Amino acid sequence: MRNVALAPAVTPPFTGGLADSVFETADRNPTLPMLARRADSTATGWEEVTAVEVRDEVVDVAKGLIAAGVSPGHRVALMARTRYEWTVFAHALWAVAAEVVPIHPAASRDQVEWILRDAGCVAVVVEDEQGVMTVGTVCARLPLLRHVWQLDAGALSALAERGAVVPYTTVESLRRIVLPDATAAVVYTSGTSGRPMGCALSHRGLAHPCDTLLTGWGHTAAPAGEQAAVLAFLPFSHVYGIMIMLTCVRGGILLGHEPELTEAALASALATFRPTYLYGVPSVFEKLYKNFLRAAQKEGRGALFERAARTARDFAAAEERRRLGTGPGPGLDLRLQHGLYERTVYRRLRAALGGRVVRGTSGGSSLDRGLSLFYEGIGVYVHDGYGLTESCGGITMQPLGREKSGTVGRSLPGTEVQVADDGEILVRGPSVFQGYVGDEAATRAALRGGWLATGDIGRLDSEGYLTITGRKKDIIVTSGGKSVAPALLEQRLRMHPLVHQAVVIGDDRPCVGALITLDPDFLTHWRAALRLQGDVTGREAREENALREEIARAVASANSAVSRAESIRVHRVLPEPFAPENGLLTPSMKLRRAAVVRHYAAEIEAMYQARSRGRRGPSETAEWDEPDDVFR
Repeated sequence: MRNVALAPAVTPPFTGGLADSVFETADRNPTLPMLARRADSTATGWEEVTAVEVRDEVVDVAKGLIAAGVSPGHRVALMARTRYEWTVFAHALWAVAAEVVPIHPAASRDQVEWILRDAGCVAVVVEDEQGVMTVGTVCARLPLLRHVWQLDAGALSALAERGAVVPYTTVESLRRIVLPDATAAVVYTSGTSGRPMGCALSHRGLAHPCDTLLTGWGHTAAPAGEQAAVLAFLPFSHVYGIMIMLTCVRGGILLGHEPELTEAALASALATFRPTYLYGVPSVFEKLYKNFLRAAQKEGRGALFERAARTARDFAAAEERRRLGTGPGPGLDLRLQHGLYERTVYRRLRAALGGRVVRGTSGGSSLDRGLSLFYEGIGVYVHDGYGLTESCGGITMQPLGREKSGTVGRSLPGTEVQVADDGEILVRGPSVFQGYVGDEAATRAALRGGWLATGDIGRLDSEGYLTITGRKKDIIVTSGGKSVAPALLEQRLRMHPLVHQAVVIGDDRPCVGALITLDPDFLTHWRAALRLQGDVTGREAREENALREEIARAVASANSAVSRAESIRVHRVLPEPFAPENGLLTPSMKLRRAAVVRHYAAEIEAMYQARSRGRRGPSETAEWDEPDDVFR
């Protein structure tokens, strides 16, 4: 077992609760823009709300909660998209010593009922009539549930009116009794297998990674002299989103809210809000890259973009070697090429992100090293972050001036990381959760002598940089006994412009296989760019053959990153994407692997049977040497 000793935490002692930062910022800098929202769904402009205005609204809602009977220790669910009211409501609940229970607004009726019952919620905040209907179908089986408040029906105003008779001093007295180790939120795991479990997270635990990042890295979130600005668009129902929200509120970073997760809405929000720091999951950064490529190809500049992208990666890799002391940095020719593309390509790409982004963070799963180098090369350093619900989010960060792409950096000051003999990552520190609500056995299994067993596998290098290689439960064991971590193969597959999603399979099978979905936008563009001639029937056949060849190239590229025994030998392209709506993705966009395997059991069986029928010879093992291109 290896452990890397780290410097002590540099943050000031944490006292009180999470709501305090709203009040303290309002006292210290009342006119500071704190939150931003669109006036309506069609507006392009943003309405900024100052610190004192946010505090006053938080107080008004808190008074309404008190009048409605919400007391310290009560749990209230927030079931809404990423919007301004979510942030206000959460801080109002913390101001009265209540606990937040986030629920994804697209959660099924059964999921909503389970979380509301398991957490013992006394109230739930929903977004619209659909949310009211979902809760309404299960509320008869929830005896503790007393209130359903609807944001689109003016819940905040109604609560403020109801609480008008409650004195301000009552809110203050409740806010001041909140202790750092009191539970602030019960955040449910994504539920990639089995029922989601509620993780009890303390005020101190949630604040620690935020304050540590602000202390050590906050000055890098914006150009010198500018207020940092972050656009929130990932769900606040996930700890990643909550961590971003709290970092902004606690650090005086302007937080914009974009509830729509569509590509058009995000592009518009980036262009009009103009964040200085960009965060997302790998699929967001992959999609942005593919959009850059597609736009360049439409303008007849595809070859130019690909040369510029290659130069960006080479330049960033050379810079990385320089800062790590393993190389001299970019040579003259590379600097000249990079300077040329800066004028002709890179600044246009940064303009598409709003023109002010200087850095970014990817979390949720591993970011491809080549993609990280690409963004660094165009002037927007995007690092891969690591954390989980049970750790209140952030565990690691890239040390400034010593960033190493392809890793998730080093553990935050005050947090310790070990890698056990079997490769499992163990974490200890103030952000580790209090336990699973109502499940002592699961809590004991996760917390071993003060260390959180993350379920992730990885490795630490000699300098303490952590690389995530997969999840223990995701390891594939073929019928020949070969253990394969699917994450790297899936990551490499997704880097092909035509590939949207990939799931690597192969448990108890003679070889590794893959299920692939296609990016619909890039597929449309690719078809148009083919310009195949001839009759319709012949053209369709040639188009399908060309598509087979492209996917085969994607598979070959992925296979180049692993040994022959670990490589993909069969694959199938599926007709529809994995999505939360079909139960194949979690609300936080993580794969439900077991559900995917069950859903496509017939296709998987046919894929392997087709491959088997196509082989001859007495040796079963030797027959799986070349990749197949089973296509649907």
